[in-house]
Amino acid sequence: MTAIKLVAVDMDGTFLNDAKDYDRAHFARIHHELDKQGIRFVVASGNQYYQLRSFFPDYPDTVYVAENGAYIRDDHTEYAVNSYSPAVAATILARLATIPDIHVEVSGARSAYALVDDDPDWIAQMRFYCPRMQLVPSFDELQDQLLKISVTCVPDQTQALVDRLRHLLAGLAVPTSSGHGDIDIIQPGVHKAAGLRRLGQVLGIDLAQMCAFGDGGNDVEMIAEVGLGVAMANATAPVQRVAAATISDDNNAQGVLTFLDGLLQ
Repeated sequence: MTAIKLVAVDMDGTFLNDAKDYDRAHFARIHHELDKQGIRFVVASGNQYYQLRSFFPDYPDTVYVAENGAYIRDDHTEYAVNSYSPAVAATILARLATIPDIHVEVSGARSAYALVDDDPDWIAQMRFYCPRMQLVPSFDELQDQLLKISVTCVPDQTQALVDRLRHLLAGLAVPTSSGHGDIDIIQPGVHKAAGLRRLGQVLGIDLAQMCAFGDGGNDVEMIAEVGLGVAMANATAPVQRVAAATISDDNNAQGVLTFLDGLLQ
């Protein structure tokens, strides 16, 4: 196998346990060994950069492939910003407005946005993922680079809504979901694998020299395209099908850290 020079981890359902935390002492030992072997640690997630970096305050060299690859940066440098054109974003949002019983959140480079009259309980939940959430009367005049649009629906309607959005947004955007009612609407060709490829060009690391861990629909391209794609025990079937390895531990058992222990020996 090609020597690994970069390790990328999805967060929810992969690196984080269900309490939204991780074994910090174990990770400190792993991170020390990664540094020692010259392997970069990267977070690849659909979540916002500002939320993701809050998990790693002691590791300023961490690179974040955030918003499913639309926004790539570390504490000091922006490596890539892939935003919707205002016209395309407006068209997508207008079409989403025709669908009843969903919640819509818009992620920008500076902040995230939800409608002021949306459900307060949903807004409170979203603030965990979007600490810079702003409530606005409409999405019509947002002064930001719009990176991703997210939809929340009733969990058992997730796949039906993904299928509907594929038709409704064909040519404009791609819906992807890990289930549980959460759907990311991403720009065509902008996903975690593309983000890692772009970051690799900056760092001089090929996809074949990367190891990545994931569990959900927005991880499929990344798991399929890196040199060592690893599915969690709790990963969806599409992720497990394309993975080079599936580990026996789930996210609550800190499967990523256990696998890295073995990989770094």
